[in-house]
Amino acid sequence: MALPNKQLFITGANRGIGLALTRAYLTAGWEVDATCRKPSEAYDLQELAHTYPKLSLSALDVTDHQAINALSAKLKDRKYNLVINNAGYFGPKGYGFGNTDVGEWRKVLETNTIAPLKIAEAFYPQLRAGSPGVFAALSSKVGSMTENTAGGGYIYRSSKAALNSVVKSLSNDLSPEGIIAVALHPGWVQTEMGGPNALISTETSVEGLVNVLTNLSLQDSGKFLNVDGTEIPW
Repeated sequence: MALPNKQLFITGANRGIGLALTRAYLTAGWEVDATCRKPSEAYDLQELAHTYPKLSLSALDVTDHQAINALSAKLKDRKYNLVINNAGYFGPKGYGFGNTDVGEWRKVLETNTIAPLKIAEAFYPQLRAGSPGVFAALSSKVGSMTENTAGGGYIYRSSKAALNSVVKSLSNDLSPEGIIAVALHPGWVQTEMGGPNALISTETSVEGLVNVLTNLSLQDSGKFLNVDGTEIPW
């Protein structure tokens, strides 16, 4: 799929997969609008901004819907070939059945499920103008109903399963206009969220994700895709 304008909007770009994706697309010559909650404290991202003039940084808390709309208004002239919702929140670890923190559950759903839809709605005009573009949400294989054979993980699992449903609905609504919507599993990655025992490096994950995104067609809209491009069952 040809992407002549090469413009990217990405959330959660300050570390891990988001930072590596930002670096990869800048290296490929793209213009990148990258966001995180506190860019002034995102030192690796600041360093990239000094190196690449095509990188623009904005502060954004993805759970602040007014801020999302305000940023979209500020960036109204962009033509995004790609919008990546990468920002995510895992929530508590190690809890079992009967010990679910409902307050934390709400926080995780706000970040992982509600925010991606609000991003898609706010930046829909820019996506439509971008050739049209691709909306990609970083999901997780643990959100797959079919793959859930271990139980537990109620908070994070449910947020990603709900995100997958959001992406599927987006594909039905936006595909007629040429906008592709996909959910992506980046693999179990060695990041702050994934932990030191994860199976693949950030660089390996990003190389796979970029390859998947580069080769998407409209027929892929609404799919849940692994980092190697294979389809994951819902």
